[in-house]
Amino acid sequence: IRVVETIPGKTTMALELPNAKRQIIRLSEILGSQVYNDASSQLTMGLGKDIVGAPMVADLAKMPHCLVAGTTGSGKSVGINAMILSLLYKAEARDVRLILIDPKMLEMSVYEGIPHLLCPVVTDMKQAANALNWGVGEMERRYKLMSKMGVRNLSGYNKKIAEAAERGEKLPNPFSLTPESPEPLERLPFVVIVIDELADLMMVVGKKIEELIARLAQKARAAGIHLILATQRPSVDVITGLIKANIPTRLSFQVSSKIDSRTILDQMGAEALLGQGDMLYLTPGGGVPVRVHGAFVGDDEVHRVVSYLKSQGEPNYIEGILEGGVLEADGDGGSDKSGDRKGSAGGSDNTHSSGVGGNESDAMYDEAVSIVLQHRRATISLVQRHLRIGYNRAARLLEQMEKSGLVSTMSTNGSRDILVPARAE
Repeated sequence: IRVVETIPGKTTMALELPNAKRQIIRLSEILGSQVYNDASSQLTMGLGKDIVGAPMVADLAKMPHCLVAGTTGSGKSVGINAMILSLLYKAEARDVRLILIDPKMLEMSVYEGIPHLLCPVVTDMKQAANALNWGVGEMERRYKLMSKMGVRNLSGYNKKIAEAAERGEKLPNPFSLTPESPEPLERLPFVVIVIDELADLMMVVGKKIEELIARLAQKARAAGIHLILATQRPSVDVITGLIKANIPTRLSFQVSSKIDSRTILDQMGAEALLGQGDMLYLTPGGGVPVRVHGAFVGDDEVHRVVSYLKSQGEPNYIEGILEGGVLEADGDGGSDKSGDRKGSAGGSDNTHSSGVGGNESDAMYDEAVSIVLQHRRATISLVQRHLRIGYNRAARLLEQMEKSGLVSTMSTNGSRDILVPARAE
């Protein structure tokens, strides 16, 4: 039993009583509702139904990040699946791209191979840290582009690209590695990063993850990058003050104690929920959480949707997101490099590297070795800038140097050591 002091749109208060016969709310009911279809945002997510039976949808763009908690059996993973499917139904792959991080290796691996993915479903925690690292670099790159274009958010940027296309023009990339013939700018999609078990990630990688999540939560909204973080252990060492302060939207399924409820919602109540999709939804600045009966989506439904999406096209993965060599420690080069790949999604790199068979036959190998030895630094962005080539070709040149014993293997932070002694002057 829960006392509702004010019911939105009514002049009465209420007592919430559990229904003697539980009703199953299908996700199809929410996706087929008028309120979902009328929503203009491409990041509209179907949550379920409120206490009066009206469909509840939420706009991830306005959240702009979401923290989800719930103990085992509370319906948290089904809720995450419902959110992901809502996004897939609302937007095409060119408008919304996903990075799915799934430590449990079961919940989100079903989405492997859909065209909306930026990289394969991440199950290794070290790679998950690299994916978030890429997200930070992509955020900085987008801010630089938007600053140059004189726009304040991703929608304004894409609008300028569309207006230029209508006039038959192509806007040049101001940060191109080839300034004399810059590649044209393309529209940028929203990026949604979903982490299914934050506690596992925090245990393996630690403080670094907290910093990356905090940076994205603070700044990534205008750049069109959004986070959905889920955990079944909402303790203060997992949902830290830094993370909570930057993620105002909370969604709590049933938790095991009042302390856990306070951690996620800043108030009690989630410990008394009924489980199996019963949740409290706290909006930014709302103060009072709204009770929602979450939508149910079965595994067979998810498989059917995934099979259909796979038939529509292949995923266009961005190389290097999970490798750790994406963000180099040399300033603008790192973000420009990731930007080159992001804008082209493999297009411009392939044109640079076409005709290059193996690394041994690369005409630029000797020149690349000379640059690396001269600067005593072996980074992909360094080779890219000096030779004006794409990411893939620069990476292959460095791999060939590694095979030849000139540079070391890549460390966890993406750097390599020079194994050849410096030349005497």
